[in-house]
Order: sequence, then C-alpha cells, then structure tokens
Amino acid sequence: MAFPLPEPMRRALALAEQAAAASEVPVGAVIMHGDEILAEAANTMRASGDPTDHAEMRVIKAALTRRGTGRLDGCDLWVTLEPCAMCAGAIAHARIDRLYYAAPDPKGGAVEHGPRFFGQSTCHHRPEVFSGIGEDRAAALLTNFFRSKRA
Repeated sequence: MAFPLPEPMRRALALAEQAAAASEVPVGAVIMHGDEILAEAANTMRASGDPTDHAEMRVIKAALTRRGTGRLDGCDLWVTLEPCAMCAGAIAHARIDRLYYAAPDPKGGAVEHGPRFFGQSTCHHRPEVFSGIGEDRAAALLTNFFRSKRA
C-alpha cells in the first residue's frame, strides 16, 4: 500500500520541477516549523552564476531572515536530494532538528555517502535524518534532467 507523500516533500518536489523547467538541477527544499512553512527554495546556481546557490543554502538563509535569528532550532528541512558537504555543514550550523530527503546522491552526497558529515567527531550538531521519502519521483526528475542535457 502506497502512502501519500507529506505536504512538505510534495512542495519540495514541485520546486524541483520548477528548477528543471528553468534549466537548473532539479532540487527543491522547504523548511518547516511545526505545520508552518518558514521558507522554500530551489536551486538557482545557473541563473545566479553562484555555485553556492543550492536549494538548501537558499532556504536556510531565507528561514533565518524570516526568523530574525542565526539558528533554526525546532525546524525541519525537507529536500529532494541528499545534501552535499557544504549544505550539510550549513544544516549543522543552523541547528536544524530533522532532515528529510528524497533521493540519495552517491557521487555528491555527504549524509549517507562521501564524508558522512553528521558522523564526524568535528560535527557539533547532528539532525535526525530520514531518507527515501519521495525517492522515486526525485530520482526520476534528476535522471530525466541529466538525460536531456546529454541528448
């Protein structure tokens, strides 16, 4: 029996689709505080010419601005792709409580792949991590996006 995706992941996937339509790598992210969306963002690296404009970095900055603080205690991050090392560092520094991500990233991920950032002794905050939520849809978006770039 298939269960419906939680609303934050459905929203993150919609943002990823918008990113793909704008020729950006299809990654979307949403930060929640309880039932409230604090911020949402998609990748904009191509449009901005800034390699740090990952969905996670953009959504963390927007949520911090909205909250008026340097921390996101009590917040959850929903993202369509396993975060890279840069984004994992930002997640830890922002003190996000829970990370939910859809598709794994064996090449660039840093949560369950690569450096496994949150498992390092130098990482002072470790969010709870939940993976695979919406994985099939997120992986299909990424596969189709990169296939179209190679065609």
